[in-house]
Amino acid sequence: MKKLLSIFLLCVCAPASAQTYPAKPVRLLVPFAPGGSSSIVARLYAEEMAKTLGQQIVIENKGGGGGNIAMQEAAHADADGYTLIIGHIGSLAVNPYIYDKLPYDVDRDFAAVSLLAIVPAIFVVYHEVPAKDLRELVALAKKKPGELFYGSAGNGSAGHLAMEYLKQTAGIDLKHVPYKGTGPNVTDLIAGRTQVASAGTPPLMPHVKSGKLRVVAVGSAKRLPSLPNVATVAEQGYPGFETSQWYGLNAPAKTPPAVIRRLAEAAAKAAKSALIAERFTVDDAEPVGSTPQEYAAFIKQEQARWSKVVRTANIKAD
Repeated sequence: MKKLLSIFLLCVCAPASAQTYPAKPVRLLVPFAPGGSSSIVARLYAEEMAKTLGQQIVIENKGGGGGNIAMQEAAHADADGYTLIIGHIGSLAVNPYIYDKLPYDVDRDFAAVSLLAIVPAIFVVYHEVPAKDLRELVALAKKKPGELFYGSAGNGSAGHLAMEYLKQTAGIDLKHVPYKGTGPNVTDLIAGRTQVASAGTPPLMPHVKSGKLRVVAVGSAKRLPSLPNVATVAEQGYPGFETSQWYGLNAPAKTPPAVIRRLAEAAAKAAKSALIAERFTVDDAEPVGSTPQEYAAFIKQEQARWSKVVRTANIKAD
């Protein structure tokens, strides 16, 4: 009889808790320092989702360890929907393969809520490099194997992975120069000390407009509104190639499905807001707001892509 009563109470109470969620502010961990794209995405979505949820979403930046510190905390948080984390290409699709051991399991310890944003990567060259597009860059690299240098924001960074992916896809040999951040990388690039790089548009476009850099390809699946005349990598002879930074919303595993659905619905509504559309347009970013199932499938797809790149290039964390 006691067992039947317990089952009855679970059936009655579970829907009620989901219906009243959230009853207090929600904590959203950002696994990087303030000021980056992840913080911008988190802030905008938190502001819009709060309108739907009726509770404030409090952002807490917790950088360090390539995102692993915050991911560990989120993995071990109560699975009640009151601790969430910004998922990222690095923490979900790259770190599992460049670190020998992680204090969490990305597949078992997290539930996918919604893919929030895709930020396209572009490939650029120093203006004195004699290549107007990707085809010419590939031809030049094959003519001078190992003589062109590309910089990145660091070992295992999105720019590092994107360039290694391009190298493997196009069959070219470029030498990697890792920097401690995007700033130093761009500084040497516009001075001509390195010749090639890949990153999002915000740090590169001012130098493209000044004439110091030239965009030879777009890494996303479609052309960018701000660069309508620049073809994608796929359009220039490499079908299926795609590289972008992306940000999603994740919760601890075992968070109630009804809570996950409520959060996903709020994210989808936020993605259609005027605020996010206006702000994302500046950086050529794409608001998404997917279902949990779509986001989970997307993560698996990205893990398959980047695990292969990491293994082939033998990339290890510093």
